[in-house]
Amino acid sequence: MPTTVSRRAAGILLHPTSLPGPHGSGDLGRDAYRFVDWLAASGQTLWQVLPLGEIGPGNSPYMSRSTFAGNVLLIDLTELADRGWLDHADLVVSPAENRLRIDFATVIPLRMQRLRRAATRFLHAATTSDKSSFTQFCAEHHRWLDDYGLFMALSNSFASDDWPAWPAELAHRDQCALNDARHAHADEISFWKFCQWCYARQWRSLKTYANERGVKIVGDMPIFVAHQSADVWVNPDLFELDSNGRSTVVAGVPPDYFSETGQLWGNPLYRWSRHADSGFAWWCERMRQASDQSDLIRIDHFRGFVAYWEVGANEVTAVDGRWVPGPGAALFKAIRKALGDLPIIAEDLGVITEDVKALREQLGLPGMRVFQFAFGGDATHLFLPHMYEPNTVAYSGTHDNDTLVGWWQTTSLRERAFIQHYLGSDGRAIQWDAMRALSSSVADRVIYPMQDVLGLGGEHRMNRPGLPTGNWGWRFAWEQLEEWHGRTLAHFSAAHGRSALSLAELPA
Repeated sequence: MPTTVSRRAAGILLHPTSLPGPHGSGDLGRDAYRFVDWLAASGQTLWQVLPLGEIGPGNSPYMSRSTFAGNVLLIDLTELADRGWLDHADLVVSPAENRLRIDFATVIPLRMQRLRRAATRFLHAATTSDKSSFTQFCAEHHRWLDDYGLFMALSNSFASDDWPAWPAELAHRDQCALNDARHAHADEISFWKFCQWCYARQWRSLKTYANERGVKIVGDMPIFVAHQSADVWVNPDLFELDSNGRSTVVAGVPPDYFSETGQLWGNPLYRWSRHADSGFAWWCERMRQASDQSDLIRIDHFRGFVAYWEVGANEVTAVDGRWVPGPGAALFKAIRKALGDLPIIAEDLGVITEDVKALREQLGLPGMRVFQFAFGGDATHLFLPHMYEPNTVAYSGTHDNDTLVGWWQTTSLRERAFIQHYLGSDGRAIQWDAMRALSSSVADRVIYPMQDVLGLGGEHRMNRPGLPTGNWGWRFAWEQLEEWHGRTLAHFSAAHGRSALSLAELPA
């Protein structure tokens, strides 16, 4: 099957951690390949994931300790055993495991323990070929990998990734202190490099497998990075920090659909003048890495490039903030000059002003439309399917939304009547009626969260913005997925020109 897709396409939003699998959370193992096969058979040509970096506070993939490193919890342990770096006894897990929910408190130490065993065996008994591959990977990625490995080693040594609290000579990166630390923590640094090599190998293999079957990967890039990260520690001049390395102002959004007090994200804000002085070099490297890992890049909070909500670092909510101009087109011109035209999706949700729309249109980027946001107004609402433009990615919901079924069960009577009239639906299969409307729209691309395909209620949503705990843990099981789910999606995609399948090829 060709690796290209027509401009009209359809796909599924599912983070790899939500896949089935035997070790407490989804990973890059055989269930991921099985999911790709299911996508292809169902006429789906897009697989959208959440950020693939390491998880941060609250187990969020949007608060990684490195914007360049992959999530080591996604490493397929079975593949490590097949290579002889783990015993198959290491793969046995408790039968009491909850297959529909990630217990991070159990999964993280279990997986990290196995990774350390594998690294020890690899570093002492790897084949010449594997050692050469590892050495080549470290050389190719040294610009970020060396500092990342040291950051992780120091974080473990001090039992904290709050780097401003480290000894001053390390917090402020005195070169002699860094050299001493690299020597003292050489084994630990090698461990983290080994993990990144394993992740990169496995992700490249999975992505190649997907592309060969006509499935493209839609990546997700957060606009901001975590303060407790190698990125900020290594490049403090690129962020709004004081002389001690602490944030003076932080990121958030004003009161919105999700929260009456706004969302206080807490990420450090960029010192855009320094980025501009460097020709946006750090951003170009970041985009290069993202384009290597995915076929399309969804950039979260696109409106922040026009203006972002700045909140004082000591505020407890995001209410008292102000809009500050972002870099605008200059950033994207620099990226285009360095990397050419990259396929980017602009997440243009939230408080969208005319200048945000103008920048997106100037750059020729598709925006996003979310079905669940469409029914608070009248028939002219831009999120209603009949109002879409072709250069649009339409979603039944995102990772921040309730599921379609959960949303339907909690929406107001007025909105419910509007929805039923609009879809011609009696509400009994509201998720399929909504997905059919999206599929038949002029939007070039449509994406459905896996929970909507399975018809799951609100208790299965991925994230509740504003809640610091209890998110990101949802998983599905293969027995939940019936043959007719894929067949229905395949018929949608074939009928509406979103796949290489034709209706004549599909069973009735």
